[in-house]
Amino acid sequence: MRRVVALYQSTVGKKVLMAVTGFIWFGFLIGHMTGNLKAFQGAEKYNEYAEFLRHIGTPLVPDYSLLWVARIGLLVALGVHILMAVQLWNRSNRARGEGYTSKENLNFSWASSLMRWGGVLIAVFVVFHILHMTTGTLHPDFMAPDAEGHHAYHNLVAGLQSPLVAGFYILALAAICAHLWHGLWSLMQTLGANHPKYKHLRRPVAVVFALVIFLGFISVPVSVLAGILSR
Repeated sequence: MRRVVALYQSTVGKKVLMAVTGFIWFGFLIGHMTGNLKAFQGAEKYNEYAEFLRHIGTPLVPDYSLLWVARIGLLVALGVHILMAVQLWNRSNRARGEGYTSKENLNFSWASSLMRWGGVLIAVFVVFHILHMTTGTLHPDFMAPDAEGHHAYHNLVAGLQSPLVAGFYILALAAICAHLWHGLWSLMQTLGANHPKYKHLRRPVAVVFALVIFLGFISVPVSVLAGILSR
């Protein structure tokens, strides 16, 4: 237990926790994007995908049980990720000292601020997204699953028909993918991808993954606004 506590308190331990929780969200983003793209196959296929998520684990466990376990796990991972980021940032500031901080700010304040404020935007977006597409609290025309079936496609299209909402999704996804680009590069560095043969590939690999995920996600709100996806 002491070793676990000591690892948690160390800078290396906190970076590893950031890397692991970030990788969990990276996997989720790929899966979520793939599921969203089923909207281009039509309402029936998209609703079948939503029904699949609803029934994972049944009849062993009730509907939605494992889905909510996954959602809670993702929120815990996000909380740990944010906590580690704040602690590492505070530790880095204390270690630099005032004189060095001024010099550091001249060179890296823009990038650091972008990551911090981008993280805040992502946290706000996650809350909004849950209240919008999951619970329907902020959705103007939300239809919950009933005996007649799942209405996920309807909720997706109706929820993104507002240019303001769709624009917020696109902005948040840009922040997520900018964070992802930096995070993947840092993750590969943290996990030891420093061999001279592969070191130069870290940045382009991170860019490609972030760009693919960004384009995949925004294709849905853009297509709704363009009328390609409609009710």
